[in-house]
Amino acid sequence: MKRLHVHVSVSDIDASIGFYQGLFGAAPTVRKADYAKWMLEDPCVNFALSSRGSRTGLDHLGIQVETDEELTEVRERLDIASLPVEAQTGAACCYARSDKYWTTDPEGIAWESFRTLASIPTFNNDAQGGESACCMPRHERKGEEA
Repeated sequence: MKRLHVHVSVSDIDASIGFYQGLFGAAPTVRKADYAKWMLEDPCVNFALSSRGSRTGLDHLGIQVETDEELTEVRERLDIASLPVEAQTGAACCYARSDKYWTTDPEGIAWESFRTLASIPTFNNDAQGGESACCMPRHERKGEEA
């Protein structure tokens, strides 16, 4: 099963959690001091917030998959669409270890296709936190050049 992923960078994590908890009618599945995630079935979405980015708003969109075969299928679709793709194997991001592919749509929105392998105790491997709320390749970050 594939699930839409939405990641929003926020300035006040607690206020945003309160808002989305009310909107979704459910508490976050994962909650950290700088991060929250809902794994909803209706609508079928992995919706995440983080307060780590320097810019607020939409950080990126994505497709979460459950199997290696589904991840390969999404990668093949990106190849057919002639989009540039960067692979990350075993990436540490958002308190999870994942295999993923990053691309950018024609409007500059970063898209992440990923399969979560395990939970981890840290947001990522970057002790500095970086500019982006998430762990996309530097050239995929909004407004940045490679």
